[in-house]
Amino acid sequence: MERMEDFFAARVDEYEEHMLSGVEGCEQAYALIPSLLTESCRDLLDLGCGTGLELNEIFKRFPDLSVTGIDITREMLDQLKQNFPDRKLNLICGNYFDVDLKRNTFDCAISFQTMHHFKHEAKIGLYQKIFEALKGDGCYIECDYMVEDQEEEDLHFAEYKRLRDEMGIPEGEFYHYDTPCTVTNQIAMLKKGGFERVEMEFRIGNTTILLASKQVIPDKD
Repeated sequence: MERMEDFFAARVDEYEEHMLSGVEGCEQAYALIPSLLTESCRDLLDLGCGTGLELNEIFKRFPDLSVTGIDITREMLDQLKQNFPDRKLNLICGNYFDVDLKRNTFDCAISFQTMHHFKHEAKIGLYQKIFEALKGDGCYIECDYMVEDQEEEDLHFAEYKRLRDEMGIPEGEFYHYDTPCTVTNQIAMLKKGGFERVEMEFRIGNTTILLASKQVIPDKD
């Protein structure tokens, strides 16, 4: 295993091709996400933004969008700036669990294939921060690697713990290893974070999109 920032820094040149061609469902998910953002979206929070691949289609629909992007890898953020030199970007190099998110700041928040590296408790705490950072009718869109069976989730987490123990990695240090959760658990975590309405909008292979709304939308008759 490698430290998270080192893993992605070493792969920045091949990252976009890998995501588009090597991960089932990602190309279609990138195309779908802009349609899930609220029509009034002006300020967007992008967690684990990487090179900003998800922003290609988003900027086509929202050319004047202001984006706050957070990523742990400086090289990824440098590439994002090169990809979008004329856009409104506020880029933060850091761990999004620790970055202060001001209340009622963003219309929408997104994350793309980044949350499958963390424990339940950490994600619930982060979802609470996202919920508070969103404006009253805001939404959070998570596209991530999710599995169907609890047994598969448990195996990933057990192996990750074994490797961390073997390597003597202390708590709080981020190393790259996939620990996907089930769709059911992901929805439950988002609800514990404050989102009352969470819907699965897309799933191809293990690539899944969940839409979490801050404001409960009444069901249509």
